[in-house]
Amino acid sequence: MNGIKTTRLLGAMTGLFLAIGSFFGNQGLVMAFIFAAIFNFGSYWFSDKIVLRMYRAQPAEPAEYPKYHEMVDRLIGRAGLPKPALYILPDNGANAFATGRNPKHAAVAVTAGLMQMMDEQELEGVIAHELAHIKNRDILISSLAATMAGAVTMLARMVGWAAMFGGGDRDRGGNGFSALAMMIVAPLAAMVIQMAVSRTREYKADATGAAMVGHPHGLMSALRKLDQASQRQPTQASPTTAHMFIVKPFSGGLMGLFSTHPPMDERIRRLSAVR
Repeated sequence: MNGIKTTRLLGAMTGLFLAIGSFFGNQGLVMAFIFAAIFNFGSYWFSDKIVLRMYRAQPAEPAEYPKYHEMVDRLIGRAGLPKPALYILPDNGANAFATGRNPKHAAVAVTAGLMQMMDEQELEGVIAHELAHIKNRDILISSLAATMAGAVTMLARMVGWAAMFGGGDRDRGGNGFSALAMMIVAPLAAMVIQMAVSRTREYKADATGAAMVGHPHGLMSALRKLDQASQRQPTQASPTTAHMFIVKPFSGGLMGLFSTHPPMDERIRRLSAVR
């Protein structure tokens, strides 16, 4: 099933690349196809490294973060998972995400702010949630959506600016209005794809993580804290990767219209029913 979803996502993103390339006519279509093929390959193999580098993630050394490693060792033993690479994000906001292409090539990253804010039970709940994404094989689709949506956004902006300054296929209306539409519509289309692959998986990861720990209380408490913290001190995150985090990095404004996460109250309500 996840293989089918991955194929659909890559196909949808390729379609967006081609739509953007068509703005420059046949030559643009050819270039867009080549770009999409290269990016599909790169995204599959290197999306995790791209995202980790984007957030300046640093390896969490066992000597410096012994509790982090002890928790992960205990949880993966219960879940039957290989140990992922562990990272710290140099961000005072409180958040976390998992990335990689499969359980054997996975990573979990938590912010410095999260490590400071959570007590041991809450931190265990958050880490279990991220390990659940790995166990449920969500991470490849999530990582692909992040890197490819970023590429679509960048490409759309490049096309838009080029068109404004005289580029594009003039027979197809290469003017300022169509360029502006390209700059707005293509990134929004990429965000819609992210929403399609993100929302329901959070419920499943919550339940799987709670089962991994043996109870939902730590994760429930952590989600309450994270919800409040994200409004006081949002994580410094790109909209193209917002869906990867355990809670949305920002709230309100235009980005609030494209939330990749289900309502926090509903997540906590569902967790309270876990036994």
